[in-house]
Amino acid sequence: MNDQQVKAYVLVVVEIGSDHEVAEKIKQIDSEVRVETDLVFGEFDLVAVIHAPTIKKLDSVITKIRRLPGVIKTVTLVAS
Repeated sequence: MNDQQVKAYVLVVVEIGSDHEVAEKIKQIDSEVRVETDLVFGEFDLVAVIHAPTIKKLDSVITKIRRLPGVIKTVTLVAS
């Protein structure tokens, strides 16, 4: 990872049955960022790991994730 980049973990709660679809949409949300997703069990349904070139770009990607159909809630953890 480039030292200039911002890394964040986005924990996502989705509507029942939409986890795979939402995960795929998150991966394709922005060509300027690298995104990995994993489906998980527990309080959250999936985790997205985002590598963005700037905090502004990260903010934009998180806003797009929150607006996706099927997304109920997100919690963002920015890595240091």
